[in-house]
Parts: sequence; C-alpha cells; structure tokens
Amino acid sequence: MEALILSCGTGGGHHSAARAVADELKRRGHTAVFLDPFTLAGRKTAALVGNSYIRVVQNSPRLFGFAYSLGEHYRRLPITSPVYQVNSLLAGHLKRYLQENHFDVIFMTHMYPAHVLTALRKKGTALPPTIQIATDYTCIPFLEEGICDYYVIPSAELSEEFTERGIPSEKLLPFGIPVNRKFTLSFSQQEARKRLGLPEKGLCCLLAGGSIGAGSIPQAADILRTFLAGEENGTLVILCGKRRGLYERLCKKYQADSRVLVLESTPRMAEYMRACDIFLTKPGGLSSTEAAVSGVPLILLSPIPGCETHNAAWFSSHRMALTAEHPQTDLLSALTVMQNVHGLKEEMLQAQRTYINPNSTRDLCDFAERLL
Repeated sequence: MEALILSCGTGGGHHSAARAVADELKRRGHTAVFLDPFTLAGRKTAALVGNSYIRVVQNSPRLFGFAYSLGEHYRRLPITSPVYQVNSLLAGHLKRYLQENHFDVIFMTHMYPAHVLTALRKKGTALPPTIQIATDYTCIPFLEEGICDYYVIPSAELSEEFTERGIPSEKLLPFGIPVNRKFTLSFSQQEARKRLGLPEKGLCCLLAGGSIGAGSIPQAADILRTFLAGEENGTLVILCGKRRGLYERLCKKYQADSRVLVLESTPRMAEYMRACDIFLTKPGGLSSTEAAVSGVPLILLSPIPGCETHNAAWFSSHRMALTAEHPQTDLLSALTVMQNVHGLKEEMLQAQRTYINPNSTRDLCDFAERLL
C-alpha cells in the first residue's frame, strides 16, 4: 500500500494523529508519506497557516472562540464557507503533486486538505479512496464540506452529530482518534520514573498546555507547587510546548526548586504520562485521548473555546476526567477531590477503558488494508 497522509500545522494534535497512522502503516511494511499540503505552495505559506492559528489561541483564545461560534452559525447557511473557498485555492498545487506521485489511499487528519481534495473532486479529478480523521469529540464547523469516502470519528455515540451535518452514516468509522502505538505499550509507573530520572516514590503531577503551550500554565504551576508542598517527595513536571518565553520564565522562577522540572517539549510523552499520578492539560482531542489510552487520572484545564470545550464536556460527562476551567478558582478543589474521594481514580480509569479505544490506529489500518 502506498498511502498519503495529509495534515496541517494548526496545533500538534493533527500531526500527532497523522504520524501515528504513518508509523503503523510503515510498521506493517507499507509506504506512508506525511505531507502538509500547504508546503506545496511554499514553506512560508504553510508557516503562515499554522502560526496564525497558534498566535490567536495563545494570545486571544476568546477571539478564536468567537470565530468558532461564527462558524457554527455560518454552517447553517446553504452556501459554501469562506474557509472552503480559501482552501480550494490550493487545488492546483495538490493536483500536480498527485499527478507526479501514485497513492492507493489518502488519509487526512485536518479538514483543510479535505476541502482541497473536494475542490479537485468537483472538477472531475480522479482520486483514490479518501479517509477523513476527526481529531476532536465533535463535528467541527465546515468539516462536512470535505466530501470524503470515509470519516473516522472518536465514538459511535457521536454518529448522530455527524449525520445531522449531512455525512452519510455508512461512511462513518467509529474507531476512535488514532494515537501512537507507544501509548499502548505496557510498562510500570516505577519503570517509567526510572527511565526519566524522576523520584520513584511520591506524588508526581504532569502539567502541559499541548504542543503550543496554551492555557493558564503559570497560574496552574503555582497552585500545583503549593499543593505538592504538603506531599512527601512531591514532583511537578511542566511541559511548555512552543512557548520559549514561558519556558525561560518558569526555568528562572523554579531554578532553585528541586521538586519542579521544566521542559519545552519532549519525544517521551508516553513515558511521562505513565510516570505521573495526575495529568493536567488543556483538553486537546489528541492529548486527552493519549492520556486515556495510557490510563492516567486526568484534570482538564482552560479549554480553548470551541472544539476543546466539547472535548472537556465529553470527557467530563463520561467521568473520564475532572475539569478546572478556571485554574485560579477551580484547580485546588479538583486536586483535593482527586486525591481524597475514595475510588475516584479507579472509576476514572475504568471509564477511560470503557469509552476510549486503545487500538484505534490498528483498527483504521486494518480497514485500509481490507479496503484495498
């Protein structure tokens, strides 16, 4: 099988899902090409698309939330969205690429490439089977404008939400969000801590804001450090993502504190999740799913208004996570509940096993092999 996997740099989750599929296909002996299609129009164009999103959600999350709500209203109109129209401008670049390279199937972990392929399809371009992968626990605005052969969705419970947007039910594949195989590997918390050089005993909290370092990380770090002061051998690991300034500020603040480890980003996220007792993060679709697959008690912080609000609500309603939308007022309470309510962590982990498919990537690749 020769597979093309298209993603877009608007947050790390889309790329993470794409690489998970690519790695699994390669492990099976197939060829998998990972591509941000906007690079076909130039590296600067791809950077503009990705960085514009990152800057908005880092600096003006409410503005992003307002734009998302506008999208929810606009999608009700019987006209093509401006988002689709802009993405379709890339059609010529992608057509040339597909003419020069043969693929048996195309996966997409972002709706933008789906829009581009749809523009080609409408102009009569023959395409191999196309599979759109939803990376949030909702049908985001304008996803339905990408006409694909199949749609991988996070849960069968969400099928009606997608069909209400005009996507045929027979095209839905409720496999779950694909995660990298390393999150499913079995090794103990003690082994993970040994590998990472963390204290083998004591409460360990992992705080992250996704690949882009969004959310109220400084405020949450202060609260967690105070909370851990009462814990023997308590450790806080902070992942700052793509926020160099935040990383430098926190390094300076906690340079004399042996209980706090500050990192930018890490290729060893699966090990850090396995090592920690509580994972605190914004509710990205990928990071939340990776945590559930890893089996980590989860507190979701400061969602970016829009799809992450839906993610937090879905995890919370299924008792897979606690939420602390406003860390300064909610986080200490959530931590206290997490640590003191008998059986809560076990109930949370059981819910994660019930509602999240750890073999989503395997199931998707099995389907692609059968399809071809």
